[in-house]
Order: sequence, then C-alpha cells, then structure tokens
Amino acid sequence: MPGTPTPPPTAPTRTWTPPAPTTLPLTLTPLRRGPADPTYRATPDGAFWRTARTPDGPGTLRITARDGRVEARAWGPGAAWLLDTLPALLGAGDDPGALTPRHRAVAHARHHRPGLRLTRTGLVLESLIPSVLEQKVTTDEAYRAWRLLVRKYGEPAPGPAPGMHVVPEPRTWTLIPSWEWHRAGVDDKRAATVIRAARAARRMEEAADMEPEQARARLELIPGIGPWTSAETVQRSHGAPDAVTTGDLHLPGIVGYALAGDRDADDTAMLELLAPYAGQRHRAARLILLSGRVPPRRAPRMYRVDIGRL
Repeated sequence: MPGTPTPPPTAPTRTWTPPAPTTLPLTLTPLRRGPADPTYRATPDGAFWRTARTPDGPGTLRITARDGRVEARAWGPGAAWLLDTLPALLGAGDDPGALTPRHRAVAHARHHRPGLRLTRTGLVLESLIPSVLEQKVTTDEAYRAWRLLVRKYGEPAPGPAPGMHVVPEPRTWTLIPSWEWHRAGVDDKRAATVIRAARAARRMEEAADMEPEQARARLELIPGIGPWTSAETVQRSHGAPDAVTTGDLHLPGIVGYALAGDRDADDTAMLELLAPYAGQRHRAARLILLSGRVPPRRAPRMYRVDIGRL
C-alpha cells in the first residue's frame, strides 16, 4: 500500500504472546502527541511505529498484532533495548483486574474494552517534555510545538520510517535559541522548564526505576513542573494506575458528569468521586474518558493565542 513502509528482513525481531487480551491502539495511543507526531505513527497495514531515544541510543520500533501474538521489528542502536522492553510497553506489568468498578460508566467501559493496558515506556524525558509543552495551552498549540521542535532538532528515525524523527538529545534541547521557541509558540516559562529538565536529564531518567510517587516527587523538584505535569509523565513512563491528573481544565467535569451528573465538578469533587478507586484512579479516569460519557459543550473552545505571530 502506498505510503506504508516495508521493513527489511534484516531488522532484529521479537514475537511475544501477551498473557491477556491486549489492544494496541488503546494501549499505545497515550504516546501519540497529535495526528502528525513525528515520533509515532499508525499505518494503514495495522502497524504501529514508535521512535525513542533509549539508554543505548536512538531506535525505531514497529509493532503488529495477529492471532493473539505481537510481532515487532526494531532498527538503530536502541533496537535491542526496544525489543527487550516490548512487554512492558504493551502493559505486561499492568493489572486491570486490580480495579473493581463502582459505577456503571466504569463497568461499561471496562467490559467493552478488555484489551486496555497501561503502557510503561521506561523513559521519562520523552514524556516529560511534551507534557511541559501542554501546560496551560490548547492541545493543538502543544502538538504543533512538539512537531516543529522534534522535526527541526531531532534526528531522522533509523530504519524505513520516512518522515519520523527521534526526540532531540537532552543537550540539544538546552541549545535551542529563544527565537525558535517563540516560532514554535512556546512561551519563555515553558521553554525554561524544558531546558531545566533537560539539564537534569540523568536525574530525570533515574526516576524511571522509582515508584511512581517517588518519581513524581523527583520531577517536581524542577521549577515549573507541578502535579499536573508529573502525573501526565508517570502515566506513560511508569504505567502508573493511580496517577490521576489534577489541575486539568476538562477532566474534573468529565469525571463529575459521568459519575454524578455534575459537569461543574472541581478537582476536590473529582478526587472524592474517584476515592473508591484508590490505587487505580488513573485507570478509572481513563475508562471514563473512553466511555464517551462527556457533558455537552456549552462554551466556545479555548481561544488560541499564537505567540509565534506576535
């Protein structure tokens, strides 16, 4: 099919059989930062492509599922690491059965999406930086910034993944000129936070081996990184089932509406409603989002201010 890369037969491979049903789109979509994310692609042949800067270097991973088995190929210096960590990426360490539904919306979503697993990348900075870019702006603005910066300062992905890039090295993030942040629509505060995190990259990546709460505390030592950003990061880097996002513009109202008919719920009300899911609050919130039970829109979308045009 045109536009679908064909992996060469020399690429190292791995075949893995998940111990329980695993749906690739549900599991991997949280890693996608917008429809044109240069580090993530779903192709018409049913394959999912991902690039990453692993401890061994840049790599590209292609994943497909067939007859209950997962088949993966990888390229680049990070290929072996990506194949070794494939089960964790697809939620092998996740336990969906730890959640006992207490509300109809949660029970319905879990019943209809048994293949949902929480991904664990084992990489912190690649989730932390786009989460910082998403602070207090629309998703479209954040996705645009991520796309522009990774394409300009990252490197072409190893292997047959045209148009894909690997995230820049930590040092490269620290050397991006102020006017390039501005052109990407990133204000000085978020740019400074990314630079501080990149300068502490070793300490940030050490957090991948910590428990989620310890990791969040480590991340929040960086000025500009608060509970919202740390939660969004460990949800992906650690597959943290209890790292519910607070400080979000929309999530409290969605959870409140789904569980109590309260579209005006704030963080306090949301956390009270999610209290029965202690230890699994992020999973419960994820299932609610997948349920489609969201309050009808009654206000215009958040206005986009393109600082790159100022």
